[in-house]
Amino acid sequence: MPIRVKIFGDLRKKAQPDITGSLPLKLSINDDSVLRVSDILKKYNIEENEVIHIFVNGRYSGFTKKVKSGDIVAIFPRNMAVLYKWYFNREEDE
Repeated sequence: MPIRVKIFGDLRKKAQPDITGSLPLKLSINDDSVLRVSDILKKYNIEENEVIHIFVNGRYSGFTKKVKSGDIVAIFPRNMAVLYKWYFNREEDE
């Protein structure tokens, strides 16, 4: 089962330049070299400073969070900031 990725807002064009519309970009990754959220960002040429929120399986997460087959990862750009960082701790893996 692949890793499912949802990319929101302006970041959609980084991952798929010819995309139109306003719905999140939904992608599937079948790549054994993708082990963390940061690997997903690299795969789609997204810089960490362009991202404000990341969720892995609905849990507020960070760049070092490990991902595995079957996970759902949502990535939000800075211009879609909300107050999550004030109320929830990011889950990270070492």
